[in-house]
Amino acid sequence: MPTPIQNPAGYAVTRAIAYADVDGSMVQVAAAAPLPVSIGASAATTPLAGTSSTSTVAGPYQPALGRAVILALSGTWNGTVNVTRSTDGGTTRLGVKLVIANPTGAAIDRAATELGVAFHHQVSGN
Repeated sequence: MPTPIQNPAGYAVTRAIAYADVDGSMVQVAAAAPLPVSIGASAATTPLAGTSSTSTVAGPYQPALGRAVILALSGTWNGTVNVTRSTDGGTTRLGVKLVIANPTGAAIDRAATELGVAFHHQVSGN
């Protein structure tokens, strides 16, 4: 049952929690807009693997939210690999910063794995 507002004040002081949505606008927490959190561990993901003998663009790949994306390269090859992220289905793809772990592997920080973000990679060379 709601608490009635009594005179002489005619108002009540409230406090509310809010968060920023995807465009940075404030959203007040309510039953229709709960805090965007998840509880518990993410389910295991299946690694993607493949080979390429030609230049190609592959993707989109939807990462598990809140988990790092790891790119591992192996073998003898000559060329470049560019990793991009997109929030519009691949129409616009922006480069991502990779954290180099060793000469054959790199990781995209888990903070980059957000709802609605997909990754692509472009292989050039041979």
